[in-house]
Amino acid sequence: MVKAKVYKYVKAFEGVPKKTDLKLVEEDLPPLKDGEFLAEAVYLSVDPYMRKHIVQFPTGITMIGGQVAKITDSKHPEFPVGKFVVTKSGWRSHSIINGDEPRKIEPYILPDLGNLSPSLGLGVLGAPGNTAYFLFLDVCKPKAGETMVVSGAGGAVGSLVGQIGKIKGLKVIGIAGTEEKGQWITKELGFDHFINYKTQNIDQELSKLAPNGVDCYFDNVGGQISATVLGHMNRLGRVCTCGNISDYNTGNPYADLLAKQDNKAVVDSKQLHVARFLVSEKADQWFDGINQMHQWVKEGKLKYRETFTNGFENMYEAFVDMLKGGNIGKAIVKV
Repeated sequence: MVKAKVYKYVKAFEGVPKKTDLKLVEEDLPPLKDGEFLAEAVYLSVDPYMRKHIVQFPTGITMIGGQVAKITDSKHPEFPVGKFVVTKSGWRSHSIINGDEPRKIEPYILPDLGNLSPSLGLGVLGAPGNTAYFLFLDVCKPKAGETMVVSGAGGAVGSLVGQIGKIKGLKVIGIAGTEEKGQWITKELGFDHFINYKTQNIDQELSKLAPNGVDCYFDNVGGQISATVLGHMNRLGRVCTCGNISDYNTGNPYADLLAKQDNKAVVDSKQLHVARFLVSEKADQWFDGINQMHQWVKEGKLKYRETFTNGFENMYEAFVDMLKGGNIGKAIVKV
């Protein structure tokens, strides 16, 4: 009998999640039924959306999240033993998954990545990569020669968005919170400029770096940073609201950019297009996005970094560190 280690969400998060809000337990898994397969986690993802969306769920559930797992036993022909699978099984070491259940995207067999790590299925070649690809291109509709700003530029999505912006011929300004991230996005990823929101005045810096205004803004953080960027947007500019991590540990994790009257007034006066959508809406194009991102990686046009935390027992620490901006690129736990 297989024993699974599972993190249960036992107390609703208030502010920064506490270790006691989660409980690590063991579960005995039953024998497989026809149509099921057993997956053993190899890499687990920690992402900002987990802090935001967990408030929708009751306590007692398995903590939500994605993973790349290896199939160790199977009674489903489409999910053979030995293959890597991408699944939303949450924070657990082993999962029994029904491969016949209706699904939009997950679970799916990880495409052949050649000599690249399967962990990329949680980052540049997974949901964060497709989020960057589809949201940026569909909402911001970039045109060569335009100026764009990316907040959260050192993270899993922001770092990719800025690079796609450069591929499309834009001037790219990244906002992040450490000089290390700034050096990475400018020296390695090709961003044109970096603003450290902790040590620099964003309003003053944008006046210098974008004297003709900002055409596209990809927002990962919300809050005052985004309010400041809106003030520099050009008329008919485009804003993609991907995340608002600055509000996730407050009492209003679903704070909307347009909820603040001052922001709405700016958006209305400049006739800005503000939009977002769930990347799962691109289920029918999912592998088109992965294939394009993979091609750019192979061509050297797209670079990435992963911040690894070793050990399933350290899921909580990796999660909170990510929420505080401790990761560069994609935050991942390696079992």
